[in-house]
Amino acid sequence: MFEDRIKAWGRELGFDALAIAGTELAEEEARLMEWLGRGWHGGMDYMARHGARRARPAELVPGTVSVITARLDYKPDARDPHEVLEDPERGYVARYALGRDYHKVMRAKLQALADRMTSELGAFTYRVFSDSAPVMEVALAQRSGLGWRGKHTLLISRDAGSMFFLGELFVGLDLRRDAAATQHCGTCERCITVCPTQAIVAPYQLDARRCISYLTIEHHGAIPEALRPLMGNRIYGCDDCQVVCPWNKYAKVAATPDFAVRNGLDSPQLVELFAWSEDEFNRRLEGSAIRRIGHERWLRNIAVALGNAPTMPEVLTALASRRDDPSALVREHVAWALRRHAAE
Repeated sequence: MFEDRIKAWGRELGFDALAIAGTELAEEEARLMEWLGRGWHGGMDYMARHGARRARPAELVPGTVSVITARLDYKPDARDPHEVLEDPERGYVARYALGRDYHKVMRAKLQALADRMTSELGAFTYRVFSDSAPVMEVALAQRSGLGWRGKHTLLISRDAGSMFFLGELFVGLDLRRDAAATQHCGTCERCITVCPTQAIVAPYQLDARRCISYLTIEHHGAIPEALRPLMGNRIYGCDDCQVVCPWNKYAKVAATPDFAVRNGLDSPQLVELFAWSEDEFNRRLEGSAIRRIGHERWLRNIAVALGNAPTMPEVLTALASRRDDPSALVREHVAWALRRHAAE
């Protein structure tokens, strides 16, 4: 059968799991519109701009009949998250971003799958997605049976936890659907309790405006002062809700070499990172998802972490070195950090 062959080809290409969903997402569309109506998407205007099309695959890509969803595990062989988070002199980078940019890895594998399908089955309409367009990835993945939406809003798999990337192949083929996944979070609310900024306002409800991942990656301006002390040493993303999730005891170390740690970012010294010039930032992070936030926001994030670090000569010297930075955004966060230390 086509479906079994497609999944076998996917495994040959290195995917950790493949499943198939239809295009009906009416319930998810209603929740999306409610979420947007509350303004919880913050400055991510593109989410509101695409609106309901995000929940309508056949409108997004005319001719789409089925969606092949793919899972690619990313957990790296890295320093324990708890150890880094408890060391305020070091910066914490979300584990998904320690290696090569996943967009490129996932997209290449999905394109290879589409090419294999075309060669074996003949030409058909398709489009590849990897967190790069208005696609409701978690909803489609749940519908296809890859996992269920956890209370932190991420997808969870019984045999792989939540430390994986999702990708989609919209196809103009009428494929047999897999059974949707059922919920298995039970009464556990560890992810809600642990969130440093209380961004998970209720089970399955996330106010992105308070989320550290949003603040350090998607947010372009000044980080709200009230949230800065709560960010600790998290300089790019946040994994707290995943770190405490019991299901992540099943998370597997990535088999894909691209996701191995680069530049020692699993446990970097904040002072050293703050000294990187823009050229060094671009050179060291070439091929990394981190590079897309740019040097200015990178320094903004580290300045906040340094403001939360112990009051030490090295920390004060590092902050003082950028007191007159060309960027007003960086200067403002450096000034805040220095005032914080002065108050100590």
